[in-house]
Amino acid sequence: MNKDCIFCKIVAGEIPAKMAHRANGIMAIEDVNPQAPVHLLVFPERHVADIAEHTFKGSADEIACLMEIAAELGAKNAGGFRLVVNTGPDGGQTVGHLHVHVLAGRPLMWPPG
Repeated sequence: MNKDCIFCKIVAGEIPAKMAHRANGIMAIEDVNPQAPVHLLVFPERHVADIAEHTFKGSADEIACLMEIAAELGAKNAGGFRLVVNTGPDGGQTVGHLHVHVLAGRPLMWPPG
């Protein structure tokens, strides 16, 4: 756990969040600043800064589980969904804890930004 990480504080119950899923070390919550009608954040309960760090310190099984849960949550929305993993400041990552954005509930345009 990283004492300065908002997601670690959510995992520890120090900060409330609207839970969408919690099992097997993976958590999903509703985004407090949604960019689509459905905007969930799916992340490992253990602290990993980003996907690049995970490649060196994590396991393929954890990434597979993370993506499987994100896809299952997205698939609950008719019409499709988008999964986004931002990495580093230039990649748009604003919280230093690996997470997958699940966006759905409206047509999503391309390019995203």
